[in-house]
Amino acid sequence: QREEKQLEASVDSLISLVALTKNALQSFIYKLENEYERLTWPNVLDNFGLLSGQLNTINKMLKNEKTPSFRSQVIIPLVLSQKPDDDLTVLTEQRVPVFSHEIVPDYLRTKPDPEVEEQEKQLSTEAARIGPDVAQKQIQALNKMCSNLLEKLNNPRDDRDAESAASRLNKPSFNPGDTNALVAAVAFGKGLSKCRPPGPMAPGHPGQGPMMSGGPTLQQVTIGGGGGQQAGMGGPGAPQQQGQPGKMPSSIKTNIKSASASMHPYNR
Repeated sequence: QREEKQLEASVDSLISLVALTKNALQSFIYKLENEYERLTWPNVLDNFGLLSGQLNTINKMLKNEKTPSFRSQVIIPLVLSQKPDDDLTVLTEQRVPVFSHEIVPDYLRTKPDPEVEEQEKQLSTEAARIGPDVAQKQIQALNKMCSNLLEKLNNPRDDRDAESAASRLNKPSFNPGDTNALVAAVAFGKGLSKCRPPGPMAPGHPGQGPMMSGGPTLQQVTIGGGGGQQAGMGGPGAPQQQGQPGKMPSSIKTNIKSASASMHPYNR
């Protein structure tokens, strides 16, 4: 009877501690889901500290010498029923309304599921195949990765901000090839088309037509009926021949042809 009373007291204490831990966990989850905008990092640390302290209290109670070993206790279902049980519903907070053949294997199981056991066997077999040298190398690689990660996490935030700022400054924001091509096009005309369509001549301004670089200036030639008019071709032209009114002299034709040939894009 003494052992039974001690077992009941231990179970009651364990239930109360688990209930406190559950309430604290529910409160923390509610804050994370509904009050995350007002939740600060110190508050999160306080909640984690509370949960950690309650779990440590449960572990100390289970390891206490006065606490009986719960592993030596076996739970055997005496009555199974398909009808709802109100007392069971209240005890389990409406999670288990019926203590039937379907849920007993899950709630009273002391070993993992057969599928989980099979996976554990496979993992154990694969671990046994790996030699000690290979396992040691993998352990060292994992430890190195963890050390690098911890070192990055432990670095001050200012150092990380400085590194990110330096990386942004060193990153080029332009394409050198495009810049060189643009400078060559503006300064030397590299890559530009050598000919352009002729523009319309402004009315009332003779001699101001489109001008091509590298060629002579071509002015409008005015041929009148009289013999005293001259053609503007960079200088005085020859007088009109008598007896042939309206006909251009041969010297003017030669000058116009030579100027047109020099202005042709293929002759530049």
